[in-house]
Amino acid sequence: MKISRIGILILVLITIFSATSCNYYSRIMARKNLVDGAKAYNDKQFADAEEKFRSSIAFDPELGSFESKTAQLFLARTIHSEFAINRDKQEKAGQAIDEYQKALKGFLIDLKEKREAVKSKPQDPKVQKELEQTEEQIGSIIAAVGSLYTNLNQEDKWLEWQTTQAANEALPNETRATAYVSLAAKKYSCANDITDVEAIKKTVKEDGKDVFKFVKPESEGDFDKLKECVQKGTEYISKAVELNPESDSAWSYKASLIEQNRRVADMEGEDDKRTSLKAEFDKAKEQFKVLAEKREKEEMEKARKEEEEKAKKAGKKSKAENAPTTDGK
Repeated sequence: MKISRIGILILVLITIFSATSCNYYSRIMARKNLVDGAKAYNDKQFADAEEKFRSSIAFDPELGSFESKTAQLFLARTIHSEFAINRDKQEKAGQAIDEYQKALKGFLIDLKEKREAVKSKPQDPKVQKELEQTEEQIGSIIAAVGSLYTNLNQEDKWLEWQTTQAANEALPNETRATAYVSLAAKKYSCANDITDVEAIKKTVKEDGKDVFKFVKPESEGDFDKLKECVQKGTEYISKAVELNPESDSAWSYKASLIEQNRRVADMEGEDDKRTSLKAEFDKAKEQFKVLAEKREKEEMEKARKEEEEKAKKAGKKSKAENAPTTDGK
């Protein structure tokens, strides 16, 4: 049976209209379930919230869409909260990790789009703010997964996760730097566990003052482990500072690892090296103080602006409530 050109056109239009209507309905339902899930989450009705977020994802499974990635992230946080309430439910931690990793994929798609938007409109504060928000969400996801691996005592998976994220050039520099700081912190703890004990850390008199003198561990294996931890920790923290020189946390661990290097130099009788490292330590410590003070001021300013915004909203609400009605009452 032949179909006229007009008939074909009508058939195509019906198909397009049906698909558009279906997509519109799905998007509306995805958003409704997302809003309902958020309300349930805020009310700590986690089982209901989990169901709503899963429904939202089912209606809009497109990985990078606003509803999909947001629902995926909220689903992960909901399951994470359920685990936090009862740490015996370790299967919840595993589920949360899986959902966080799915959410990360969506936010990485969004990150790419936001970066392109900033390139197109570099002077637009709204576009820049949206990029910063996406970067913050990515950082929170990566931190949450790392925290869950630690809670599960899965150190190998924690190490693999942090190492992978630190090396991932698709991620924001600040996020990668944070991962390197976490890796450096582990190596610092490894070194400090060896050097900060009475058998190694001796108090001696120097120019009439009590100072610490560090001696080699009796075990050659412990000494090799110490040097390995200091070396790797120094490599990690150097990369962190390079990626985010404004991180006070990175500079704090840089100073701490320089101090561990000084202890190794002391053990090996390298007095000149120990002296030069002291100058590096002082410089890193001072930079940490400057950045920590700067961050504290920024946080105080941010809190002040948030309070002002809340006051403005409260004032507008009060005016609206006291406004006369249309009937003059």
